[in-house]
Amino acid sequence: MKVLKFGGTSVGSPARMKALLDIVDASERQIVVLSAVSGTTNSLVEIGQAYLAGDKNKAIAFINVLKDKYELFIKELFVKPEFLAQGKEVIGYHFGLLTNLANDQFSSIEEKIILAQGELLSTTLYHVYLNGIGVPSVLLPALDFMKIDEDNEPIVDYITSHITPLLDKHPDNKLFITQGYICRNAFGEIDNLRRGGSDYTASLIGAGIRSEEVQIWTDIDGMHNNDPRIVSGTKPIAQLSFDEAAELAYFGAKILHPQSVFPAQKYKIPVRLLNTMDPKAKGTLITNESEKDKIKSIAAKDGITAIKIQSTRMLLAYGFLRRVFEVFERYRTSIDMITTSEVAVSLTIDDTTYLDEILAELKVFGEVEVDKNHTIVCVVGDFGADKHGFGSRVLEAIKHLPLRMISYGGSDHNLSVLVRTDHKVEALRSLHSRLF
Repeated sequence: MKVLKFGGTSVGSPARMKALLDIVDASERQIVVLSAVSGTTNSLVEIGQAYLAGDKNKAIAFINVLKDKYELFIKELFVKPEFLAQGKEVIGYHFGLLTNLANDQFSSIEEKIILAQGELLSTTLYHVYLNGIGVPSVLLPALDFMKIDEDNEPIVDYITSHITPLLDKHPDNKLFITQGYICRNAFGEIDNLRRGGSDYTASLIGAGIRSEEVQIWTDIDGMHNNDPRIVSGTKPIAQLSFDEAAELAYFGAKILHPQSVFPAQKYKIPVRLLNTMDPKAKGTLITNESEKDKIKSIAAKDGITAIKIQSTRMLLAYGFLRRVFEVFERYRTSIDMITTSEVAVSLTIDDTTYLDEILAELKVFGEVEVDKNHTIVCVVGDFGADKHGFGSRVLEAIKHLPLRMISYGGSDHNLSVLVRTDHKVEALRSLHSRLF
């Protein structure tokens, strides 16, 4: 059984939603995971923010604008009057729910209920559309099987035990439709897997049912060897290992949600990245296998803040790094890069929510310097300890740029450098020119 995920642009119009059947083979047993129609989640965020601010009139205005868009959407999606009527019922229910929240006390719980409506709308409308054209399908409510624990980590065993009976109820059915992104938390409340979480949903379902393959369908033909928005002449990568894909996703490759690699990797489920606009393109296959002696791709992650803690007391002081890391742990702030010397440690973060509090605690250890507006440029390939030459090629390509940090050796697949964000474009283009 395969799991196919389609992003917001793939269902962004009635025409594109209809065209999914050019890819989805209704004769094969498949689970189709859908994101919200493109633009919907952003609108739902605006609605939630208006409610949180106590501006109910503004929220209702946003709701009406979005509802009008869906009214036009279903008029184009459904031809037969009876199915258009069903589409109107779907819209009426979900937008009625959004409007009725104006009568409630509003909190983060209601905000997550709002955010869930995009996927619930897209999947229900697609299910009705399939029924209308005589294609049998079953709508699987993700809220019945997708769950996260107290640490916001998905529970694969729970997914397996709850989705399996739902599938077993329909042994003769080939096509199942479900929502990406949304889930229930440890308290049973509606929650989500954060932005981009539909990829994660597909990977988790693939792991939960031990799928033969997970396909992530987007609007680009696989993961490219550089950012095509910045660098001309990029090419899709035919094959990546899970580790390489995880590095690229974490350090800026937008085609794949960073966490979505790990469930598939754990259960050895191949992941294929494919292009809805060009279904015949080969895309990128992600497995346990890695091509040796090759640089694969370059990615960049913006919004990075570098912090340097300098202290002569660090010299030969065991436990120093542990105490530094504990500061970031207390504020639930992850570290991207780290380099050390005998008297200093430099590290980077991308979440500055608690930066002031973190800096106040770090100053106990010594002098602290902060550099904002930086970018991590990550080169992924075969950088094993027995390799030579690749590192020098990377550094040679950007020798004309000032480097704030270099991270090498923490992984067999990654060499990363930290540059000022205003040098990012030059770094990506120079590396591409030299490496490819």
